[in-house]
Amino acid sequence: MFGRDPWGGSLEMNHADSESAHDEHNRNVNDFDKAAVSRPLDETQQSWLLGPTEKKKKKYVDLGCVIVSRKIFVWTVGLVVGVGFLAGFIALIVNTVPRHHKHPPPPDNYTIALQKALMFFNAQKSGKLPKHNNVSWRGNSCLNDGKADKSGAVIKDLVGGYYDAGDTIKFHFPKAFAMTMLSWSVIEYSAKYEAAGELDHVKEIIKWGTDYFLKTFNSSADSINQIVSQVGKGDTSGGATDPNDHSCWMRPEDINYPRPVTECSSCSDLAAEMAAALASASIVFKDNKPYSKKLVRGAATLWQFARDQRGIYSSGGADAGMFYNSSMYWDEFVWGGTWMYYATGNQSYLYLSSHPKLAKHAGAFWGGPDYGVLSWDNKLTGAQVLLTRLRLFLSPGYPYEETLHTYHNQTSIIMCSYLPYFKSFNRTKGGLIQLNHGRPQPLQYVVNAAFLATLYSDYLDAADTPGWYCGPNFYSSNELRKFARTQVCIIVVGGKMGGLDNRSIHWSKWIDYILGKNPKKMSYIVGFGNHYPKQVHHRGASIPKNRIKYSCTGGTKWRDAKSPNPNTIVGAMVAGPDRHDGFLDVRTNYNYTEPTLAGNAGLVAALVALSGDRTTKIDQKTIFSAVPPMYPNPPPPPAPWKP
Repeated sequence: MFGRDPWGGSLEMNHADSESAHDEHNRNVNDFDKAAVSRPLDETQQSWLLGPTEKKKKKYVDLGCVIVSRKIFVWTVGLVVGVGFLAGFIALIVNTVPRHHKHPPPPDNYTIALQKALMFFNAQKSGKLPKHNNVSWRGNSCLNDGKADKSGAVIKDLVGGYYDAGDTIKFHFPKAFAMTMLSWSVIEYSAKYEAAGELDHVKEIIKWGTDYFLKTFNSSADSINQIVSQVGKGDTSGGATDPNDHSCWMRPEDINYPRPVTECSSCSDLAAEMAAALASASIVFKDNKPYSKKLVRGAATLWQFARDQRGIYSSGGADAGMFYNSSMYWDEFVWGGTWMYYATGNQSYLYLSSHPKLAKHAGAFWGGPDYGVLSWDNKLTGAQVLLTRLRLFLSPGYPYEETLHTYHNQTSIIMCSYLPYFKSFNRTKGGLIQLNHGRPQPLQYVVNAAFLATLYSDYLDAADTPGWYCGPNFYSSNELRKFARTQVCIIVVGGKMGGLDNRSIHWSKWIDYILGKNPKKMSYIVGFGNHYPKQVHHRGASIPKNRIKYSCTGGTKWRDAKSPNPNTIVGAMVAGPDRHDGFLDVRTNYNYTEPTLAGNAGLVAALVALSGDRTTKIDQKTIFSAVPPMYPNPPPPPAPWKP
């Protein structure tokens, strides 16, 4: 084969030469392969020949701050995911399965009685009633009070307020005390009222009373020279034939006879008590600042009037002297001045209330048969407890300490006198303490003492004080609550004492007695339990609401009837038994069966204090909301020293 070499050489291919060259190439390759086998290849060379190698799985996981085993890491992540899945599954089941709500425990018997006792005030309202009054047999009444008066009274609009008792007179002295007691109980136990669902109700009751009191004097003035002390008349002596609120037995809604207005110009006791009512209510309504300020201003006006124009409201043959005769005004000065101090923080009121001379005039340093008995006439005991509260929690020191220390000691002595171990007061065979020494209508005094005893016990608990001394003997604060409960029993006889703790079965015996644990096995609270008075001495409750308007004397057939009242006046606490535990359920005997505003106010206060459990404490701070710090704030520390 020939070819042409473009470079000029021969292109002839020799077959033999080709074969020899091929054999030489094969020998060289074989030699190269042997060399490759005899010398190991590095990683780079291996990668050229064999391609990328498969990486081995690491046995550990690097989490940055720590290195953990891969197996542990995998198990941990799996466990977390599994637990999360299980929790979500359980939550899904819980949300989809119908729930069985746990019902709150039923209210204790004290709470039930409290709710009923407040209803009594709804039944006693005068004037145009609110739509939610919830007493079906009551209606608007006495809408001309003050307007039709012909005695020359300056105040012409006296519609509203409350009737005092089973009659239709508006006695302002006991009514003011009733409003003060209600306000005091709200200030101390607002949480218990709220738990019972009655806070708004009791505040509405107080406001109905204070709104009316603001009408009884010129509340917009800084100084006054007279106030209204009474609307209506009750004197039936001397053969008077004119119809009035005692000689007539009529429903309030049917009254058509003149109702005179009584004013006074020297009535320190009444004015100071009304000042206390408005001042204490101003604390209740402190969140309603315009109304609270209005109450404080009215209270200050009344207080100045009480101090400037001395006198007793029931003196000089006043009609009120036959029913609510006042013994002095010094105790109202201590009581009213204390409330004025709490409402304003003005220390001039505290200086007066704690002045040794005023305390002496009020009887703080001497005893007497009625010493330690809080009532519509004697407020000294209540004032001493109020000022003891100040000493326990604020300790104002000089110049108040001397008298406050005395008040504190006297309060301790009074609490000792309530205990059955001492003989300051007699007791009936059934266990009712005779605070009014066997006189009629004992229960109003008992409930006031039950309130003070329970409240003082709560003061001691709040001050981390386990008790107090009666002479050389030390008594636990629980003794006071036991005493209170035994007097106002909130149980239906034969039933269980629901909601009571074993620590408090002694102070409460007074309440236990009133609510059924007595020889008559009768609750003295109308509508509570199965056995209670059916012939309550009360005009509105005893006359049926049958669209018949009975005249002044036409209603007496209902007064003298032997049948139960057609209308149940729920929550009314009647006057109570005699000193032998006897009780006559007779409408014509008011010493047994007539309820009063002042009595029911004390009952409400005692019931709310005893209601609920011991975990709900008193409100320590609200009563001091207007009181400035007793001591000046310490100066700021000096600036750091610099060289």
